[in-house]
Amino acid sequence: MYLIELALKLSPLPLSVQRKQLEDAKALYNSLKESLQKGDPKLLEITCEQSEDKKIVVLLSEVLAVQMYEKTAGVGGNRRPGFSFDD
Repeated sequence: MYLIELALKLSPLPLSVQRKQLEDAKALYNSLKESLQKGDPKLLEITCEQSEDKKIVVLLSEVLAVQMYEKTAGVGGNRRPGFSFDD
């Protein structure tokens, strides 16, 4: 399972979306990155993989950062969000 997190301006909690396959997570991450670079579209809709009727719309001008990482089942797993010198 892979998580894509969006850090928003003036929000202490990120928005996160899960993808089962690495290819799908990379595709969403790259789509978000390209949209941020272009500034277009102004609104971006992201859908849930499990339930297609679950959706979220994000105002791109409010996104500060996007990160992708592998979600591990156990505590203290080998992958953590962000950057680390422990790898």
